[in-house]
Amino acid sequence: MPTTSKRMTKVREGINTKVAVPLDDAVKLLKERAVAKFDETVELAMNLNVDPRKSDQVVRGVIDIFTGQTTRVAVFAQAEKAAEAKKAGADVVGAEDLAEQIQAGNIEFDLLIATPDQMVTVGKLGKILGPRGLMPNPKLGTVTMDVAAAVKAAKAGQVQFKAEKAGIVQGRVGKASFDPAQLTANIKSFVQAVVRAKPATVKANYVKSVYLSCSQGPSVRVDLASCS
Repeated sequence: MPTTSKRMTKVREGINTKVAVPLDDAVKLLKERAVAKFDETVELAMNLNVDPRKSDQVVRGVIDIFTGQTTRVAVFAQAEKAAEAKKAGADVVGAEDLAEQIQAGNIEFDLLIATPDQMVTVGKLGKILGPRGLMPNPKLGTVTMDVAAAVKAAKAGQVQFKAEKAGIVQGRVGKASFDPAQLTANIKSFVQAVVRAKPATVKANYVKSVYLSCSQGPSVRVDLASCS
């Protein structure tokens, strides 16, 4: 079994993942330990007391925050709507031709938007898009006639979240180079959005834990109350 590197031992010093610390302290700890040669991504993970397999315990939503990450956007649209999507900055635009690309395994995008009339075509790709979390959803604003606004929002940093099988919600909240105040604001926005998405059937202990981490750094447990 490989031994823990000296670097990881050093960056983990002073961190007890079992003890939740105030958000400001957590951000400070992460920034001090982000010593990689690239600008590390800061990620948030929330462990929720939900069972996403139950239809009444699905947790998902969207947040408008700038994360410093470039989002590649694909759009299913035709005619004028296709032109609007391209003008707004979509990376890939198409209809049947786009469906063929996806079926061939050419999925070079992070977010998929579709006009309502294209959902018949998109629906046939459910087995490919669904497991990847790429299926457009009207509740998230990715099935819309206003494709230009949806593309611009995605390019501006809009982040989608969804609780996975184990009830974990994960998402990017910024870069290690961000100002502490900006990171803190993004994290609060993310946590509060997930809290607002609490299913009515979950009565207590909705959020079990909140953790922050960098690409090559340790996890830091965050006190939920400090994220309000």
